[in-house]
This record gives sequence, structure tokens and C-alpha cells, in this order.
Amino acid sequence: GFCYTRDTVILLQQTGSRRFPSIDSILTWNAGYKLLSKKVMDGTKNQKLKTSHLLRIDEHDFTMRPAFNVLIFNQDYRCDCHSDDFTMTLYLRHYWKDERLAFPSSTNKSMTFDGRLVKKIWVPDVFFVHSKRSFIHDTTTDNIMLRVFPDGHVLYSLRVTVTAACNMDFSRFPLDSQTCTLELESYAYTDEDLMLYWKSGDESLSTDDRISLSQFLIQKFHTTSRLAFYSSTGWYNRLYINFTLRRHIFFFLLQTYFPATLMVMLSWVSFWIDRRAVPARVSLGITTVLTMSTIITGVNASMPRVSYIKAVDIYLWVSFVFVFLSVLEYAAVNYLTTVRDGKDRKLREKVKEQSQTLSCACGMPHSKTMMLDETYVADAKSLSGYIRTSEGSEDIMDNQERMVVHLALDNESTGTRKNCLHGFCFIQNTHVIDTYSRIIFPGAYILFNLIYWCVYC
Repeated sequence: GFCYTRDTVILLQQTGSRRFPSIDSILTWNAGYKLLSKKVMDGTKNQKLKTSHLLRIDEHDFTMRPAFNVLIFNQDYRCDCHSDDFTMTLYLRHYWKDERLAFPSSTNKSMTFDGRLVKKIWVPDVFFVHSKRSFIHDTTTDNIMLRVFPDGHVLYSLRVTVTAACNMDFSRFPLDSQTCTLELESYAYTDEDLMLYWKSGDESLSTDDRISLSQFLIQKFHTTSRLAFYSSTGWYNRLYINFTLRRHIFFFLLQTYFPATLMVMLSWVSFWIDRRAVPARVSLGITTVLTMSTIITGVNASMPRVSYIKAVDIYLWVSFVFVFLSVLEYAAVNYLTTVRDGKDRKLREKVKEQSQTLSCACGMPHSKTMMLDETYVADAKSLSGYIRTSEGSEDIMDNQERMVVHLALDNESTGTRKNCLHGFCFIQNTHVIDTYSRIIFPGAYILFNLIYWCVYC
């Protein structure tokens, strides 16, 4: 026979000559008669047979499951948890044996195919229980790999992204740990037809150490399997992927806890501001209250709407109460200061009336008044009509004036003692309220923080 080279065949095909066979038949003929190489070629590596012929796909009914009812799983995954669900991208690998796919092979151990062959053979109908959305990646082609071994063992791998529900408990948020579960199950085959189990137990799951989650730290994960019962169809074998996530706290310390603590400490500054500086203390109190309201609103906007109290809510609302109480403290101080000033004004008016009455009783001119600071005020007419008689008369008048002052001061001190007996001494001294607040507010907030972090950490 003749040995035709590839270049010669291509040239003859381009010139339209029909005296020579096609290139496919020539290469097949060369391989059959070992004219291209003296090396023994593996039948699965040359293109003498189509895949369907090699695996005898047309000879079997692949709508039926294989005789072996065992399916093994192995997975690599990446997880991104957000809100009350989680999104996982995983490499889902199935292992099973189908003797209908066995083929003769002299040297190689397996054959690898893409997703086009998957549609022609039997593959397990596994689905994700409680999944909200899932899809197989298709860039640039379907991310599916099928590897068939000569004895009929099959490795079926595909890259899947699934979003599933996770029953998260946010009562300790953001100091919480969450346990989520991904469940796999056969859709059509019961446990009598198909059994699912993990290839190597917990070692069947592996993660990429170079990938880290922004909010969580994967503490541990483990695998389980159990039977699930449906009243209308029966028992199904189900596989579970359980993983525990620990939330990172540093982000929430910077964005929530530190600002709230600073706002509470800022509200304490008003205790050192003079009680008469009304604009300064009022504006400071309103600013801290509005800032705390903004922090609480921002935290709740990024959280799912749950009907129970979270740990961060306790901290923020207690901080808000401390800020609000600092505003109420100044309101009380301002009110008591106003009341005390009104009482002092009434007391001065009363002393003035008493001094006028006593001056008249002692023979002093009616127009003269004596104040508590011992200042003597006289009317212009009385001064013009006043005639100094003698030095003795001046001494008498001085004694009378001193007596009026003494009586007035004694009356005031008596009234003060009377108020003290009725318990008004502490309330009237508004400086004491600010002084005690400088100690009580920081001490109570520090005690709250100690209890809070001991309970939740």
C-alpha cells in the first residue's frame, strides 16, 4: 500500500481530486496498518471510534439507573453569608459505577469528557433542599466534567452556586455564632433505588485557605446523612453539610459600639458646664440624642426585621437612655434654679417690707429703707428735710439702723432654717446635682459595660 502524508492529502483535497480518499479515512487506515508509527497506540486515544461507539451509548437505555445503587459525594466550597440566608459556590463531585460505560483500554486509566456527553448518559438527579436559587456556571462553557474509567467508575464534577436559607438566631448579634446547613437529596429515587453517602466523611469537605469571609470565620464543619420521609412518595436519603460561622466583631466595634460610647461620654461634658449657659448645654444634649438616633437607625436598616431584641439593640438603647437622662438632668437643674431664684426674689421683697415696717416702729423716717447688704437708701425729700440736731441723735439713729439690719438678717436665717427643716436645702443647691451626676453617670455606664460584655462574650 501507499503512505500518504497529511500535507499531500490536504493539497489534493483543495484541488478537488477524487482519486484519493479523505483525510479521516487515510489517518484511520494509517493507524490500522501501523504505517504512521511503530508505537502501539491506545484505542481510547486515537479517533478510530466515536465516543458513543467506544462507550456503547446507543446499546443501553440510560434513562434507567445503573445496577449499583451507591453514590458518593465529595465537595469543595466557598461561602458568603448575608442576612438570613447564605450563598455557597462549590465544586460538587459525584462518584458512582455504571458497568454500561466500561470500555477496553490497554494503557490509560480514564477518559475525560465535557458536559455534552452528560445529556446522553445517566447522571444522579441531586437537588439542594430549601434552596432559594441555584445555577451551574457556564463561562465560557458549562463547568461540567465527566471522567469515565475502564471498569465503569464515573466521576461527575460540576461548579454550582446555590443560595439557601439558614435559620439564623440574631439574639446575640453581633456577638453571635451561626450554624447553617446545606442539604442534598435525590429528587426521584428513594432509598430503595439510590443511596447517598460521603466518600471520606468530614474529609470529603475542603475549603480554600486563601479565601476568607468578610464578616465570618468558619470555625468547623462536618457532614451527616439521614433519611427524610415524604408522605406521598416515601423515604429518601439526604446528605447534610453543617458548618459553624463566628462573626467578626471588629467591624461593629468601629461602626457601632465606639461611636455610641463616645456619644454617651460627650453627653457628660454638660455636667461641667455652668448651669446658666442654657444654649451650650441644650445644644449639646440635643446633638447627642440625635446622633444616637442616627446610629440606631443605621444599624437596624442593615438587619433583617426580627421580632426579638438583639444584643446590639440592648447596648444602643441603654446608651440612648444615658444620653437622654443627661438632658433630663439639666432640665431638672434649670427648673430648680428658676424656682430658687423666684424664692430668693420673694424673700428679698419680704425683707424689704419688714425693714420698712421696723423702721416706722422705731421712729425712723418712713421713706428710708434698709437692705441686707447694709446699704442705706433715703428719699431725696427726706434728705433735704433732715436736720442734724446733735451727735447723740446720730448715735441713736445708727443703733436703730443696725437693729433693723440685725432683725432682717435674723428673719432671713430663720426662714432658711425653716426650709432646711422641710428638706429644701439639697434641692435648692443645684450645684450638688451636677456634682453627683459627674460620679453617678460614668459609674453606672461602666457597670453596665462590665455586665454586658461578660454576658455576651
